Amino acid sequence: MKTVKISLLSKVLLLIVTGLFLGSLYFPMWQIDLDAPQYPEGLNLKLYANKIGGDVEIINGLNHYIGMATLHTENFIEFKILPYIIGFFGLFALVSVLIAKRKFVLALFASFILFTILAGVDFYRWNYEYGHNLDPNAAIKVPGMSYQPPLIGYKQLLNFGAYSVPDIGGWMLIGSGLLIFIVLTLEFKWYKRFMKPKATLLLIPVFLLTACGSNEPKPIKLNVDACEFCKMPISDGKFGAEIQTQKGRFYAFDDISCLVKYCEENESTKVKSYYVHDYTQNNQLIDATTAFYISGGDINSPMNGNIAAFSTQADAQIFGDKLKAKAIKWNEILK
Repeated sequence: MKTVKISLLSKVLLLIVTGLFLGSLYFPMWQIDLDAPQYPEGLNLKLYANKIGGDVEIINGLNHYIGMATLHTENFIEFKILPYIIGFFGLFALVSVLIAKRKFVLALFASFILFTILAGVDFYRWNYEYGHNLDPNAAIKVPGMSYQPPLIGYKQLLNFGAYSVPDIGGWMLIGSGLLIFIVLTLEFKWYKRFMKPKATLLLIPVFLLTACGSNEPKPIKLNVDACEFCKMPISDGKFGAEIQTQKGRFYAFDDISCLVKYCEENESTKVKSYYVHDYTQNNQLIDATTAFYISGGDINSPMNGNIAAFSTQADAQIFGDKLKAKAIKWNEILK
């Protein structure tokens, strides 16, 4: 049986994969960011292939009060073996270039997927034990409370917001996996099946769902949620506002003026999206950057910001005349 050799393009891609695998050893693989009012600049935990970095000592000090175990590199066998595993994959990719056989590339991809699954399970287990096995003699005890960090994404832990995402090294590994998959797609011509009309139609809903679900506001619970700035309960569904940070956290406000003041006092907070209540609806958030505004006159908002937002210019003009208010633009509100 004739052995099929891989193309020159595939060899080049695998050489890049080799570099990504080996290069990832010099960068943090994962990061967990912790945000809290008492730490406006946040705390950061960096997980390298061979060590724990970042604000480890500060985090260990905080964990002591709630009974969580302290973090030390020498307590985790993973940091001893992980560099060798990643180095093995780098060598495997290089050997695949030299041997230039499709079966080797397929074996590389299969073993990397298996490693990814096992690493994810181990990371979840580590997070679970770290967040659940608490010292019963801790100074601060909250009945039924656990402090397991999220595997990926955002989670609120008491007054801390924890955000867990890949770091540079992790993205390099993800890129390696994608490049290996591209090589296999080219060599086995998997892409041809996706060029069929039926397969294309099946993929359309996936892309639509992905595109539509990325920037949605979080509904404000009236009379339950409190304003992040003034701490007053949000009770009026006509004047509230909300921001979403780059880390995925939402902050709600009972007045547009509170949103503005919060952003002025927390310049280090990186905001991804701004939302405001549509004055003509009840508790309906709209994109603040495309909304139309009126200010002053007979408008009476909870914290005397006296700004109302509308989804259409026609509504803004009608209510502006009715409330004797003047038109104002978003860039005049949030300077």
